[in-house]
Amino acid sequence: MVSSNDFKNGMTILYDGKIYKILEFMHVKPGKGGAFVRSKLRDLRSGAIVDITFNAAEKVEKAIIDKIEMQYLYDSGDALVFMDNETYEQIEIPHNLVEYEKQFLKENENVNIEKYGDEILGVILPDKVTLKVTQCEPAVRGDTKTNALKDAIVETGLLVKVPMFIEQGEDIIINTETGKYSSRA
Repeated sequence: MVSSNDFKNGMTILYDGKIYKILEFMHVKPGKGGAFVRSKLRDLRSGAIVDITFNAAEKVEKAIIDKIEMQYLYDSGDALVFMDNETYEQIEIPHNLVEYEKQFLKENENVNIEKYGDEILGVILPDKVTLKVTQCEPAVRGDTKTNALKDAIVETGLLVKVPMFIEQGEDIIINTETGKYSSRA
């Protein structure tokens, strides 16, 4: 058990049968009445962000989330298949749990999987990934003065806006949080 006074950003807790990650919190001591903790939490099962207010020193259960390094093998059609690098055990994660993350996953790449007990919560992406541009239009002459962008499709099928100098076949670095072009590889 952990007290609401001991909350830290990134901590995971169990509250009302749901697993939450603390995004931010603030201790509030009004002039009248007791102190309380206002918090913004992400539900790790649904991804929803909720605001919950706890009384000061209210006890909640701490959730122990395991992170296991696994290798992404392939897309089976209705799920993504991952293999544990130590035990070689294979697991399938349904598309609805990794809808956003699958845009950045290449086959045979290692990623971290979040688990609570035997329940798989999702995939933890690295901050940036390197992907090869498979399709983009050629640069138009004269568009170099402005910060003009063009559409490019990378090997995973993700559509990214890139600068005009990027050519088909180049490796680019994409920020996984925003889904935007970061730099050349």
